[in-house]
Amino acid sequence: MKKTNLNLSPFIPSLLAKKVIIFAVPGAFTPTCSLKHVPGFIERSEELKGKGVDEIICISVNDPFVLNSWAKTFPENKHVKFLADGSAKYTHALGLELDLSDKGLGIRSKRFALLVEDLKVKVANVEEGGEYTISGAEEIIKAL
Repeated sequence: MKKTNLNLSPFIPSLLAKKVIIFAVPGAFTPTCSLKHVPGFIERSEELKGKGVDEIICISVNDPFVLNSWAKTFPENKHVKFLADGSAKYTHALGLELDLSDKGLGIRSKRFALLVEDLKVKVANVEEGGEYTISGAEEIIKAL
C-alpha cells in the first residue's frame, strides 16, 4: 500500500538533509519481526549504506527497556537504530497504527518500511494485517 501523506514531524531532527529508512514492526520478540524483518535490514545494512542511506531506524510499540533487550539479541547489528514507541506516539503521528487488542496486544504499529529523502517520503511500503511481503530490506533496495 502506497501512502505519501505521512506526517514526519516527530522525526525531523533525524531526517534533515538525509536519506533514511524507517521501518516498523508490530512488536519486539515476535517471530516474523525477530526472524525475518529486523535480520533482513541488519544483513543488508552495508549494502543500504553503500547506496547512500544515512540511517536505518526500526520502530516498535514497546517500552525502551524491552526494545533495548531485544536489540541486544542482534549482536551482529552495526547500523540499525532501535526506537521505542511505548505509547505509540510516532505510530499515531504517521497514521500507521494497528489495533491488535483482540490478540491481547493493544495498539501496535503496522509493519512498514519508508524511504525518506530530505523529509520527503519517496517510498512507503505498508503491509496489511500481519503480512510480510513488501516491507523488507530487499524491497527498499529495489527502490534505491
